[in-house]
Amino acid sequence: MTASGLFDLSGRVALVTGASSGLGLHFAQVLAEPGAAVVLVARRADRLAALADKIAQAGGRAAPFSADVCDRADMIRVFDAAERAFGVVDILVNNAGVVHADRIVDLPEAEWRRVLGVNLDAVFLWSQEAARRLLAAEKAGAIVNISSIAGFNVAKGVAAYAVAKAGVIQLTKALGLELAAKGIRVNAIAPGWIVTDLNRDYLASERGAALKRDIPLGRFGEERDLDGVLLLLASDAGRYMTGTTVVVDGGQLTA
Repeated sequence: MTASGLFDLSGRVALVTGASSGLGLHFAQVLAEPGAAVVLVARRADRLAALADKIAQAGGRAAPFSADVCDRADMIRVFDAAERAFGVVDILVNNAGVVHADRIVDLPEAEWRRVLGVNLDAVFLWSQEAARRLLAAEKAGAIVNISSIAGFNVAKGVAAYAVAKAGVIQLTKALGLELAAKGIRVNAIAPGWIVTDLNRDYLASERGAALKRDIPLGRFGEERDLDGVLLLLASDAGRYMTGTTVVVDGGQLTA
């Protein structure tokens, strides 16, 4: 295989959760470009439809499915529909996530449950379902979980988020270990501060300037800074990688 062919995803079926905005929207387009058929999952149906049209106009294939990642019935419905549309999902990107801003003594139990539910429980459930279907079809596959540097280095006010992202790192190791013999690779990406539409104004503020000073590369990340590692972990280029978390943070954790 040539070097350029390592990242070819022709014939693959990729499912991206949280695909209606931010990194998920970007990841879906990145996976479609080298040939994957992309299953778009989020709650906002109108945004998913617009993204599917954009991917189609660029020559790719995509199908939008509105779903709550914490709803098991929704999950089964999406996997069933994806198989009817494209075949068995063999690339899963667990990207859906939520944040919060509560100090521990003020953090409501319901908010704790919400953040852990979306950021950790859903990662387990969607990974489990993807793995079960791959095993039944006797196919290899790749699962890419989106963690965060908060999983390594907690900050004040984000306890639930940090705990969930640390859990994703450990879950990635456990899944990678248990599924390796069946040809299902499981890895994670731990981004640092990546500029998206959701945080652009905050990172442009004085607080953002203070955060930037802690990044050795001297800038915040861009969505495209995650393209290489996503394609590495999803494609045959990363075929000897499993159970690992790749940090993409401009050197912040080393500072």
